[in-house]
Amino acid sequence: MRLSLIAAACLAATPTLAQERVVVAGSALAEIVAALGASDRLVGRDTTVSYPEALTALPDVGYMRALSAEGLLSLGPDLILADVDAGPQATLDLVAATDVPVVRVTGGYTAQGVIDRIEAVAQALSLDAAPLVGQVQSAFATLAEARADAAPVSAIFVLSAAGGRVLASGQGTAAEGILELAGAQNAITGFDGYRQMTDEAIIAAAPQAIVMMDRSGDHALSDADILAHPALGLTPAAEAGRIIRLDGAFLLGFGPRTPEAAQALMDALEG
Repeated sequence: MRLSLIAAACLAATPTLAQERVVVAGSALAEIVAALGASDRLVGRDTTVSYPEALTALPDVGYMRALSAEGLLSLGPDLILADVDAGPQATLDLVAATDVPVVRVTGGYTAQGVIDRIEAVAQALSLDAAPLVGQVQSAFATLAEARADAAPVSAIFVLSAAGGRVLASGQGTAAEGILELAGAQNAITGFDGYRQMTDEAIIAAAPQAIVMMDRSGDHALSDADILAHPALGLTPAAEAGRIIRLDGAFLLGFGPRTPEAAQALMDALEG
């Protein structure tokens, strides 16, 4: 479990707060709060929060990476629960300078990373994490058994293909993490994060599956678009029609539903 230095300092300074009015920034954190049975404490959420659906009725404080101190504090919170990627940092520093504690939660893109997030959120809310941790660990154990029997598949995770330029996941990302949990291998190596790929690099990677978020707008990519793409259309994945789309928060959130998401991806890869 890892809390930021800001979070640790703020909680130490305010040990008697009940944390009954919580603003959450980060879809996985909101899911964890709900799974811990504490949804009634939430008074606001950022735009990435979409599950459970009932949470979308809460006041929206804006996009997780573009928060404002005024927006956060206008809801009268006694705790800001924020993903490590929430920001900008200057906004959270301003909030932390008030008497409202800020807890930054992080965790790796692994089964243990999910457990770390659950325990950190439970600690911030003074709740018992053990029941939820036990459920999630059991689900990960079942997933590991299924993964042991799965045929290895190399896959490319395409974040975007706006203008025909493929933005794909390299190493150290949530996308790579969920591929590995589903028993797949990331076909793209050699760099961290997300990067635009050349057509030559995509063809050379020869992925057996193409995985994407199910999305609309400029970032959407239909099967017809993939087949017509000068690189993606030449991959074994396109030729076999192994093109998989799943909800982004479900697939990449690394919250309590991650074992389910990895199993869904594994099933799709085998289909």
